[in-house]
Amino acid sequence: MKARLATPLLALAMIGLSVAGVGAALLVVISAVPMVAGVGGRVFPPAVSLLRTVADAARRLAGRAGVDVPRPYAPRTDARALLRESATWRDVLWGFLDPIMGTWASALALGMPLYGLYGVAVQPFVWQANARAGGANAYGVIHVTSTAAALAAIPVGLALIVLGLFIGPLLLRVRARWAGALLGPSRTAALEQRVETLVETRAGSVDAQAAELRRIERDLHDGAQARLVALGMGLGHAERLFDEDPDAARALLATARESSSKALDELRDLVRGVHPPVLADRGLADAIRALALDCLLDVEVSSDLTGRPAPPVESAVYFAVNELLANTSKHAGAALVRITLRYRNGVLSCDVVDDGGGGVDPADGTGLRGVQSRLAVFDGTITVDSPPGGPTRVHLEVPCAIRSE
Repeated sequence: MKARLATPLLALAMIGLSVAGVGAALLVVISAVPMVAGVGGRVFPPAVSLLRTVADAARRLAGRAGVDVPRPYAPRTDARALLRESATWRDVLWGFLDPIMGTWASALALGMPLYGLYGVAVQPFVWQANARAGGANAYGVIHVTSTAAALAAIPVGLALIVLGLFIGPLLLRVRARWAGALLGPSRTAALEQRVETLVETRAGSVDAQAAELRRIERDLHDGAQARLVALGMGLGHAERLFDEDPDAARALLATARESSSKALDELRDLVRGVHPPVLADRGLADAIRALALDCLLDVEVSSDLTGRPAPPVESAVYFAVNELLANTSKHAGAALVRITLRYRNGVLSCDVVDDGGGGVDPADGTGLRGVQSRLAVFDGTITVDSPPGGPTRVHLEVPCAIRSE
């Protein structure tokens, strides 16, 4: 409801940005002329920066209207590169066309509630003064020449307010989508960005796999392998003592049995770290519930998953939640953690919310960066909202398909 009531203000802001966009786009075109002629270059970059500032504001307003518009710009370069960059001229085209293509939507979203408010709160009180001054009173198709006619304008005005607040968000969303077609990355730029993302995530995945293999090799070498070597040596020594000292041989065999048990436990722990058995047997939700039981905090887990994602996705989300719970236990000072799993429109999401002190910085430490790298392999994302004083909310999303049970 608050979003609907704020629709007229959002529409007014969009109209103001249209005016600013025209001026900024015109400045870019004027400053580009000397650049094309091979002279100048000092005015053009600031003009482009001003236009991009206006375009960024338009993207934020589009986000308020429910349309996410990513920034399409390359890293900051020199004036010549800005002149050749397609995103610069797409912004210019938006600046010139937005007042023509988009202002009507904002005008309706703003004008209908305002005109309705005029009919409800102003028209009944000014029609007599206007009539005495010789003016003509009309509210839409209603000719206001009496108190009854003025009162009849009130329900019409209320209907216009309700209608404007109802269709206003839809109108602004249409406008935001149109603006996003120019202010967002072009198809070519989106494909290039996608390729860069795939290269980065592939490199990160390869590095992570190599590090994981090194960890497994180290754990095997220093743990189970060392115990098995000691076990073999103990058995050989016991074999030589069978005839000479049976009691010592039996003691060595007991020690060997204990070593074999510990080696087996270490191997199980190692396998559990690679892919937990509960995750393979019971699925993601039950595996996270098992994590909750082992956590020192009170953890509530809810899930509406009706099936199972692919095993690699399950593993990525499981270990991401495991890392988040470990971070919360060490740093957040929280007492309660709520974990919610959902699947909507081809996207698996997981919310981890704690009642700690907040103030979490995603750039501080490697834990959250490791989670982000783990999810990025599957085009997943992590969003952290942690205002000072809390609560901290971490939102994970991974596009995937699920198989029904």
